[in-house]
Amino acid sequence: MTAPAKQIVIITGMSGSGKSTAIRALEDSGFFCIDNLPVLLLPKLTELAGGGHFERMALVVDVREGVFLKDAPRILAEVRRAGHQVEVLFLDSSDDSLIRRFSETRRRHPLAPNGTVAEGIKAERQALRDLRELADQVIDSSTLNVHDLKRMVQARFSPEPAAGPSLSIMSFGYRYGVPPQADLVLDVRFLPNPYFVPELKGLTGKVPKVAAYVLEREETQQFLEKVVDLCRFLFPRYQKEGKAYLTVALGCTGGKHRSVAIAAELTRRLTDEDTRVQLWDRDIEKE
Repeated sequence: MTAPAKQIVIITGMSGSGKSTAIRALEDSGFFCIDNLPVLLLPKLTELAGGGHFERMALVVDVREGVFLKDAPRILAEVRRAGHQVEVLFLDSSDDSLIRRFSETRRRHPLAPNGTVAEGIKAERQALRDLRELADQVIDSSTLNVHDLKRMVQARFSPEPAAGPSLSIMSFGYRYGVPPQADLVLDVRFLPNPYFVPELKGLTGKVPKVAAYVLEREETQQFLEKVVDLCRFLFPRYQKEGKAYLTVALGCTGGKHRSVAIAAELTRRLTDEDTRVQLWDRDIEKE
């Protein structure tokens, strides 16, 4: 008897990039999770978890696989041929961020126990090259805290069914950098800035009078209409090419006023029964 098809998430990526946070996020979302399962055992695991048990599973596969890491692409293809839905999430981060994290935790890099962290990072990038190319999504955690990463992972693998792609609408401030995970980046700094209105300066785009200041403009309404049209045009085409999760980022100077108000309104306009949308105001609490 053939085992029921499973939803399997393979979490991989660089040491120090947040794989432990990601696996805990999926465990909190109801996934059956295993850290550091030898990839060669994955086909057997799907058999043992048959009969309707553990319909959603998440596994960490990383450099601890050692010599078996080279078999990962073949094993994943085999599991897909068996009818299971397999998605690969690769967590990355800049070398500087990884070095800082290893320094803060005083850990040695697993691939350079007697060398420098930089040497270990270089070797790990080479070892994981094939898995990164297989990834369905890459998340750069360089600028994310553990709460941001958890939110992103849970939104990406929400169990709620949707006929269309899953969307994340993000507001951000350019002074803190463009979000590396964004698929589409839209600049709203062409609009008047509430920051220069004394009674609005200390508020955010979530406050009705700030939102009204931003949204009740002809150019804002025209912009929103064009963005919605663009998104409606692009999303099904992205989905056709196998990209099931998209992040649209809207940026203003500080990420508190214009981008926040417009992101909320865009989320409202794009949400329907076929599309689930998550709203994330990345920089709203920053000084």
